[in-house]
Amino acid sequence: MSVGRTEGMVLALGTAIGSSLWAVLTVVGLTALIATYAWILVAIKIAGGLFLLWLVYKSFKSAATVQDIQARSLEANQSLWHYGMRGFTVQMTNPKAALFWVATAALALKADAPWWVSGLFIIGIFFLSLAGHQFYALAFSTNVMVRTYGRARRGIQLVLGSFFTLAGFKLLLSRSS
Repeated sequence: MSVGRTEGMVLALGTAIGSSLWAVLTVVGLTALIATYAWILVAIKIAGGLFLLWLVYKSFKSAATVQDIQARSLEANQSLWHYGMRGFTVQMTNPKAALFWVATAALALKADAPWWVSGLFIIGIFFLSLAGHQFYALAFSTNVMVRTYGRARRGIQLVLGSFFTLAGFKLLLSRSS
């Protein structure tokens, strides 16, 4: 928010590359594990469902706070490479990202899915992540959006909490096939 649009967009590209790598690792790892041990899918669904319910707690807790958001400043005058690597590193070291992709793959991919489905999943993840994070970089580089988000933050967290509740219970209650 405080460095600039170009830097934010490069940070978003690094984040999208990190998301794609998590998707690749998830698909390759899940495919191999599920092919060998079918019970792993049940364990992943339980872990993913519990993680989503933890996000429910975090979302509703955030919605309950009335504290304003604060923009954290990154170091100015860094190379664009620095910002791209920062986005990638943050995504790859974020345990929430890893669990999110495992939960998403458990919902979206079947053990017997053809290889091209996994390929489309990975490509789709890259473009969705890139589009979403680029949008954030553009939108949150404006003062109007920062103020608007500050006013809407609690409602957004309530909607996210509700979505995570539905997804978490769907994952926990789904039958393995």
